[in-house]
Amino acid sequence: MAAALIWILLVGLLAGLGDAEAQQPTLQLLVGRVFVHTLDQETVLRGPEHADVPPTAPVTYHAHLQGHPDLPRWLRYTQRSPRQPGFLYGTPTPEDRGRQVIEVTAYNRDSFDTTRQRLVLLIGDPEGPLLPYQAEFLVCSHDVEEVLPPTPASRFLTALGGLWEPGELQLLNITSALDRGGRVPLPIEGRKEGVYIKVGSASPFSTCLKMVASPDSHARCAQGQPPLLSCYDTLAPHFRVDWCNVSLVDKSVPEPADEVLTPGDGILEHDPFFCPPTEATARDFLTDALVTLLVPLLVALLLTVLLAYVMCCRREGRLKRDLATSDIQMVHHCTIRGNTEELRQMASSREVPRPLSTLPMFNVRTGEQLPPQVDSAQVPLILDQH
Repeated sequence: MAAALIWILLVGLLAGLGDAEAQQPTLQLLVGRVFVHTLDQETVLRGPEHADVPPTAPVTYHAHLQGHPDLPRWLRYTQRSPRQPGFLYGTPTPEDRGRQVIEVTAYNRDSFDTTRQRLVLLIGDPEGPLLPYQAEFLVCSHDVEEVLPPTPASRFLTALGGLWEPGELQLLNITSALDRGGRVPLPIEGRKEGVYIKVGSASPFSTCLKMVASPDSHARCAQGQPPLLSCYDTLAPHFRVDWCNVSLVDKSVPEPADEVLTPGDGILEHDPFFCPPTEATARDFLTDALVTLLVPLLVALLLTVLLAYVMCCRREGRLKRDLATSDIQMVHHCTIRGNTEELRQMASSREVPRPLSTLPMFNVRTGEQLPPQVDSAQVPLILDQH
């Protein structure tokens, strides 16, 4: 009985593992080739428990590497709106070979339900001929999510085949212009963010593409003129390419290997122009020290004496100043000074009679003369007040 129970548990466990593996799609990737995976309700919400989800429900996605909060450095995610599909895209590098698991969480914005899915990515080396001839184009008429589906990508390769030598073209990388330093355009109809599309081929570049990337074309672009294009633009009007931002890379010619630096023993070789002394002769620094200290002190002392002579010994004096002043100015000054002293004495003692210089000779209002023995200090200014 116990053996039968254990067998039933093992069968259930294996069935559960089979279901778990069925929920983990395995995708084959190649190093140096673009990878695009669409996240929509058909690929994520395809279980029987999501049968009642309408196809127009707003769904957003969050993807990250298993055990990490973010995606790998080579993988990007984009989604324009919750009612449009999301895309995982990128180009793996040789350092990314192996197995990577991406966890995707889908959020239903209407019912607030969440669904998790795992994507197993197996990254390997590409097979077939190498693609040493690579070209990158800036497509200004599209956003990145508009060229990620298979149809626009194949249309671009077909149109580009008319500008290249006969041969198979493959997409190597797709990058949004915003990731390359571009700016979000104004909300104007027909303005797009732009996308960089990198294409590789085993066939050499055509004469038309070489002319576009020539120095003469770059000089014309620097002056605001269109570059030289000796062939018909087969990409127009579906794809508007900025021909001033076309870059060609030829990897068919191997780059020269860098010279390997051999570490030496740390001893310089004999040089007839560099003969450092081997011995230092004894030297007395007392004279240098005295000159360094005494000369500034003597200069400071001389300046102090000169300033003291100018400030203290070259004063002209009050007598010379008074003799150089005119008599009228001196009388005026003495009068003002005497009146000031008299006012100060009056302020110190209010009981003294007013000075004769301030006594009125007659009443301004009535014209009546006041007797000289009357103290006018006691007379109010306004006679009606007494």
